[in-house]
Amino acid sequence: MLDNHQTEYVTRIHKVQDYIEENYGKNLSTEELAEVAGFSKYHFNRIFKSVMQEPLSHYVNRIRMEQATFMLAHLRNKNITDIAYELGFTDSAVFSRAFKNYYGLSPIAYRKKYSTNCKDSIYISTYNKSDKKKKWVTNPFPSTGEIRIESVKECQVIYVRHTGTYGSLAKEYGRLVQDLFQAASKQELLHPGKNQFLTLYHDNPEFGKEEQFRTSLCMTFPETCSAKEDGKLGVMTIVGGLYAVGYFEIVQEQFEDAWYYMYQKWLLTSGYVPRNAAPFEVYLNDPKEEKEHLIKVEIYMPIEPI
Repeated sequence: MLDNHQTEYVTRIHKVQDYIEENYGKNLSTEELAEVAGFSKYHFNRIFKSVMQEPLSHYVNRIRMEQATFMLAHLRNKNITDIAYELGFTDSAVFSRAFKNYYGLSPIAYRKKYSTNCKDSIYISTYNKSDKKKKWVTNPFPSTGEIRIESVKECQVIYVRHTGTYGSLAKEYGRLVQDLFQAASKQELLHPGKNQFLTLYHDNPEFGKEEQFRTSLCMTFPETCSAKEDGKLGVMTIVGGLYAVGYFEIVQEQFEDAWYYMYQKWLLTSGYVPRNAAPFEVYLNDPKEEKEHLIKVEIYMPIEPI
């Protein structure tokens, strides 16, 4: 358990993570990121490494490279030069060298390899990851609603964050939910019927390392309220845009199947591709209910037309 001072440091670094995620295509300086965190630029690199167990420059480069793999794999309409510029590189040659140094093969080779040897989607819910990968057999997934296409407005949420494997997240889940609700109650942000509880996945499991996955447990709040960041609570914006929204009534063990259904069974024949934004789950019943109860959930997949 972190003390109040340690928690304050972690929360400030989470704010920097959010800023990097929103601005990875820019030339991010230590001074700029230190200002976001509210730390001295002379000590920021040491603080970041102490909290994240990863040097700042390595972290920024890793986020860019993971974004690059996503674009190469899924955004086939973007060529190498487009991707290089979007990631903040001066030209495609510089990007190609950086990518090859990181992954050991060129962007073109990676795209070709992925297209000919595409892995199954491995989006996994916070609720569980089964010991054995489930296989889609003969029965379609038992959903009680249609997948719909929806234009979603951006919105602010409060959040607490976990960094690590989904297994460690499952162990910490109850405490994190409690922390979120306590912090929301303290700021008088809890309004029956006006809050939504959701889990947002910042990292794509296809391309990142599981021990580095960032997961935010979030809550919406009325626009008439004002949320403040404190030692435990962060505030961020959920990206708006086009989403495929799948409604499911499931038990705990079926979350993996629900994600599989959306990213494999539905997406491949939908006429859409994933958009470069974080997917999330919205829970339509009380997240503090026992997990063996039937869970009503909507999975929001950011998409764009092929």
